[in-house]
Amino acid sequence: MSKPSIIAFDRAAETLPLPDFTAADVEEGTRAQRGIGWFQDKSIGLKADIWEAGASISPWLNYATDEFIYVLEGEIIIVEKDRETRVGPGEALVIPRGCHCRYRQDRHVRKFYVYHGDPSAQVAPSGRHAVKVDRSVALASSPPPPAGMLHSPVPRQWAHEFYQGETGEFTVGVWQTTGYHRKLIDFPRHELMHLLEGSVTFEDDKGGRRTFSAGDTFFVPLGAPNSWKSEGTLRKIYCIFQPAG
Repeated sequence: MSKPSIIAFDRAAETLPLPDFTAADVEEGTRAQRGIGWFQDKSIGLKADIWEAGASISPWLNYATDEFIYVLEGEIIIVEKDRETRVGPGEALVIPRGCHCRYRQDRHVRKFYVYHGDPSAQVAPSGRHAVKVDRSVALASSPPPPAGMLHSPVPRQWAHEFYQGETGEFTVGVWQTTGYHRKLIDFPRHELMHLLEGSVTFEDDKGGRRTFSAGDTFFVPLGAPNSWKSEGTLRKIYCIFQPAG
């Protein structure tokens, strides 16, 4: 069986029609939606994709999945009893599983997303709120990779975690590093990365190379063989799913 490979998320990709939302999903507005389906693992309930749809608002619901969203076009408003969280182009947020809310968009929206869970499930309210990701947040020192994994000196690294799901498997945050060169490994987690600053070149087990720079978004599946090489400062938003065990 061939190993997975890194998936570049193309913000200009041509999307395809998806099944319409039902009346239970949309209280007002369009039920039509479009997407592609770049990555899905039904066995663990994980999906990463591009999605778009017109203006709509959901009924009050307990959100069925942990979902990370990066907005490409339009504005998403998560309405809760005591607050609203708004995100527009270039902004990101997390909607926690069990968040009691309405999902609203007043015009066409296009987004990248990663979710974990069963979107058709009935869940109890969790008391957790939508979390907006601040790309300029101050970061705390973070443990670097061990020297034995590196072709370069050990880098300095920093991070801030905005969200951790109830099981600890789904996390979202901002991370920064000085330049370093990591050896080839089979990637130990699923991770979507959106680069805010800097660039990185990955090389796979067949010698293929891919470089991503500030503004790029990509998904590295669990088990994808790759090395990492970056120079200078690199800063990213991350959404990680680390399967338990």
